[in-house]
Amino acid sequence: MLYHSLPRAMPEGLEPLTELALDLHWTWSHAADSLWRRHGELWERTQNPWAILQNISNDELEKLAHDPDFRQDLRRAIDHRQRYLQQPAWCDQFASELGVKNIAYFSLEFGLSEALPLYAGGLGILAGDFLKTASDLALPVIGIGLLYQEGYFRQLIDANDRQIEVYPYNDPSDLPIQPVSDATGSWLKVTLELPGRTLLLRVWRANVGRINLYLLDSNDLLNGPSDRGITAKLYSGGVEMRLMQEMVLGIGGWRILEQLNLEIDVCHLNEGHAAFVVLERARRFMKKNASAFGAALWATRAGNVFTTHTPVAAGFDIYSPDLIAKYFPYFRDHLAEFDISLRDLLALGRKNPDDDAEPFNMTFLALRGCATANGVSELHGVVSRRLFSDLYPRWPEVEIPIGHVTNGVHVPSWDSAWADTLWTDACGKRRWHGDVENLTKQIQALDDNTLWEFRGAQRRDLVHYARARLARQLGQCSAPPEQINEAHRYLDPNVLTLGFARRFAEYKRPNLILHEPARLARLVLSDKRPIQIIVAGKAHPDDEMGKILIREWLDFIRRWEVRGRVVFLEDYDIALAQQLVQGVDVWINTPNRPWEACGTSGMKVLANGGLNLSELDGWWAEAYAPDLGWAIGDGREHHESGWSAIEAEQLYQVLEAEVVPAFYNRSAGGVPEQWVKRIRASISMLAPKFSSNRMLQQYLNQHYRPAADAFQRRSRNQGLLATELDAWYTNLRQRWHQVRFGTLEIKLADDYWNFYAPVYLGELKSDSIKVELYADPSGAAPRLCQQMQRQAMIPGALNAYVYRTSVRASRPSADFTPRITAYHPEARIPSEAPFILWQRE
Repeated sequence: MLYHSLPRAMPEGLEPLTELALDLHWTWSHAADSLWRRHGELWERTQNPWAILQNISNDELEKLAHDPDFRQDLRRAIDHRQRYLQQPAWCDQFASELGVKNIAYFSLEFGLSEALPLYAGGLGILAGDFLKTASDLALPVIGIGLLYQEGYFRQLIDANDRQIEVYPYNDPSDLPIQPVSDATGSWLKVTLELPGRTLLLRVWRANVGRINLYLLDSNDLLNGPSDRGITAKLYSGGVEMRLMQEMVLGIGGWRILEQLNLEIDVCHLNEGHAAFVVLERARRFMKKNASAFGAALWATRAGNVFTTHTPVAAGFDIYSPDLIAKYFPYFRDHLAEFDISLRDLLALGRKNPDDDAEPFNMTFLALRGCATANGVSELHGVVSRRLFSDLYPRWPEVEIPIGHVTNGVHVPSWDSAWADTLWTDACGKRRWHGDVENLTKQIQALDDNTLWEFRGAQRRDLVHYARARLARQLGQCSAPPEQINEAHRYLDPNVLTLGFARRFAEYKRPNLILHEPARLARLVLSDKRPIQIIVAGKAHPDDEMGKILIREWLDFIRRWEVRGRVVFLEDYDIALAQQLVQGVDVWINTPNRPWEACGTSGMKVLANGGLNLSELDGWWAEAYAPDLGWAIGDGREHHESGWSAIEAEQLYQVLEAEVVPAFYNRSAGGVPEQWVKRIRASISMLAPKFSSNRMLQQYLNQHYRPAADAFQRRSRNQGLLATELDAWYTNLRQRWHQVRFGTLEIKLADDYWNFYAPVYLGELKSDSIKVELYADPSGAAPRLCQQMQRQAMIPGALNAYVYRTSVRASRPSADFTPRITAYHPEARIPSEAPFILWQRE
């Protein structure tokens, strides 16, 4: 692979600086920090080694080249990186058995560092943690995303407490990325057909340890002005711009992989934004194997994995049929290849394929184009099965084919230097490079004093950081010098510190704790047991209610009596999030259940010894236990108007009666023993469980390996098995209406119910269906789904059989109902063939 020449040459002996600065491994490995800290404010403000190299003078570089201490630090950093890349990793232990060539991970956002700001919030942060963990484990992942010229907005709070959105330009020369060149040395570009023109997309590469992240950029000189802006902003520009971005991600992203000759077994779609890759991957399979579209979809769908992060239908990207027709000549130009009508193609993105007026839904396309799908927490899996049940009519909700893989966090990206030392001493340097099951016992051995001193050091660092950031924030809006100086006296490193930071949206209820301002003020102003609060978060530019919620916090903060004890830090980003999760004592999260799909911010405090006080939603619904933190809510959904007031009361009571006393009740040695007991339990039990190590290993074993195996089987011999599956499905679709039940007969014998179900199959073969006896759970009796066995043919009937089974008569026979479903040993039912017929509808 060839890359464009670098903008400057390094003095002799300093050449490795370029390699170090371009590898985003430095975002979680701090072995080279001593090299960059020498550059003072530039390092403190940017945390971007590549920007430092682009801005440092030649004279300074020459001095460093002759500085023996610097050169020694450089050698250590190079050696550390080489050891990381060359030491056997977790996946290397069973490389011959891995069964997966490459996994392409598509995401509209990647939150790796403020040095590469390509994210808006949790979706991107998760994607960044995913790539970093894949690097640590040596999982063969390739990232696919977009390079935004401006990205998501940066937040300012003006003198009138209004959120101001600004969009600084991301100068590619200051970003730790490089253009990708083709074999001729030219900049690699992929093309995308648009109405009346061809869009050129430049390809960049970011190194994330062992992982390559390829980024597409439409800002090419040969594109028109509006097309150059397709990759300008993230989540801005309207519906049409969003459609174009998703075409670039899905279609352009797959074309990158083909031009680079990368063999992909598995495509992982991180949300529905990338769903167009389903069509492009199938189209390319058709061309290579001279197959029909149906067979190509059967082949490639086996290797597609979809993760949904959306708990409500309002979060889906939908497009009108007219918009698709206007902006998708891709469909028109390739219909001859697809060998199906545009109507049939659009039906893949519709709940009702026969409704030509129904919008095109990217999430529906992802579900129909991926053999496996999952939510991002146990509760979110339940919510998703309910949300998508209409796509699988008459199937029991529990069988809707959406599972869950609870998100996790890349601990080395979020732990403090203090936490890193604590974990290293207890568990070793490579603790996050493989299995994490054994970490619990090792960290539980830490004594109370060690844990309490560790927490105090982190709280102190957060207070100092918050003061400096607030002073800079006040200076940005031209506050008077005395107010800026006063900020350096805000907060107290010995006071119980609560943190609340996330997107300000009404369903997240960021102001639940403000329900009774006077009561909150009493907690803050207590003489002997005060609390202090650090708040941060952005509202979407179009979310006026979210902006009002921010102003409510700022109104409270401006009350003279709480001034200096509650602060709002603007422009919530990765750098601020890292400081918050490292230093707060309690992380608060109060969404409306079940609208928090996961909520990984609370996971990030775990390894740092922070505790959670949260609604029983998202990940906390499966993590919570009384000895690990605190919870509000009753574990159920509530839509009544007064429920928020009830939960606000619960929140105050938990703070007043449990949290505050536990923090301030001290032993003779000054240690809050009950508090530290919770820290020990939380840090040891939850931090490993909700790490991204567990998450990726779960994806590998539950999704990637089965998906790669199925794709390889279906694509062999020019897709012979896929062609068979397509024919099987077509036959079912055309003849399913012929299938019916006869009169069910039930007999009781020896405490067993014996069921005899006559089944008339019409022209369908009996091996293309399965007959089962089904019962929902009832009381102590569990759900039952038991296959019925084919018996003799029914005399005088064509292709009709009696199916029989027996169950213990421990519940009424009326609880049981026979059903007929599609069956093929190589098909995933019902995700790929949702046919079902009940004996009693």
